[in-house]
Amino acid sequence: MTATTAIVVPDARRRRQLSVTTRRSPNLLGGFAGWVWLAIIVLPVYYVVITSLKRQSEYFAQNPLALPAEPTFENYAAVLQADFARYFLNSAIITVGTVIPTLAISFMAAYAIVRGRGRFLRMVNGVFLMGLAIPLQATIIPIYLIIIRLHLYDSLLAIILPSIAFAIPLSVLILANFIRDVPNELFESMRLDGCSEWQTLWRLALPLTKPAIVTVAIYNGLHVWNGFLLPLVLTQSPDLRVLPLALWTFQGEFSVNIPAVLACVVLATLPLVVLYAVGRRQLLSGLTAGFSK
Repeated sequence: MTATTAIVVPDARRRRQLSVTTRRSPNLLGGFAGWVWLAIIVLPVYYVVITSLKRQSEYFAQNPLALPAEPTFENYAAVLQADFARYFLNSAIITVGTVIPTLAISFMAAYAIVRGRGRFLRMVNGVFLMGLAIPLQATIIPIYLIIIRLHLYDSLLAIILPSIAFAIPLSVLILANFIRDVPNELFESMRLDGCSEWQTLWRLALPLTKPAIVTVAIYNGLHVWNGFLLPLVLTQSPDLRVLPLALWTFQGEFSVNIPAVLACVVLATLPLVVLYAVGRRQLLSGLTAGFSK
């Protein structure tokens, strides 16, 4: 017994040491690829930021990637003086007016699809899935004609309504897959306690799906905030321009003020950076959860 133990224990220790050494071996190829991908992402950001701090004459006279000899905030001042606050407010109204109704409609629809029964709900789910296959560009002419018939052309509501319609299918898909991961025993316990479907919806499903809701809100907010096609086609008044259209303000007859345009890009991106920093954890958990089955 003693001799056998003396032989087996060193072998077990040696195997554990080999497994630990194998796990700790660095992945040099993966690390190199990660640094290359980081450089690809950081380089455009670096270019935008340093160019926004240059004068227009300096931008054309030196290497585009060189640091500015005399950094200046004149471009940011020019952007703020060119009705940037109005464009920012228009984008904020459209984004909030799209995200909140989208979350409310998509959440209730996803709950009904997951918890309900019947052919009608399966058909509704199929309609939502078909909506994912229809691109916005293919429907821009019918949308334009509908908005004209509704007398909503050249208004912020003309942008909000189509944005809600195109945001609902993907939102329902994400929320439905997340609700499916909630254990059925929790729903049954709520039903035994005498809760109605509405009470179960708001007291159980809503708190447990907060990561998915944050994910849907941030994704749709980014999409609407950066939207260009709908504001371009459905509005024409300068007072109703959104931030992507505001870049036209710095386009002259024969040239474009590139540093001012990039300064406007930096200011328009700051709210998105703050939003991502606040909801980063929920966003990542919402993207990885709900698709585990």
